[in-house]
Amino acid sequence: MLVGEAIAMRTGNEPMTARSPLRLRLCLSLWGMAWAVFGLTAFSLVDRPGWAVACGLLLLLTLVDLVVIVHHIHQGPHYQPGRNVPPYEPDHGGRGRYGQ
Repeated sequence: MLVGEAIAMRTGNEPMTARSPLRLRLCLSLWGMAWAVFGLTAFSLVDRPGWAVACGLLLLLTLVDLVVIVHHIHQGPHYQPGRNVPPYEPDHGGRGRYGQ
């Protein structure tokens, strides 16, 4: 058995049981929103309308992302399982799919 096999055991159902780090996405979305507001304000004050529009579009994108993230967080543990829920089915000790 290789060392990597013990650490990264694949079960084949990772796409169905994958988790999204919603708290990290929330923080990054808030960080991006703050910079977009700063850029929108700064470029508006120095009369750079093209850059101000770009920052405004980025602000709109971060707001939509923020709404989606908050919606997923409010959906509860079905979509955001706690730390005690394993990310995949545990190994039941049988032979693998290809007899290895």
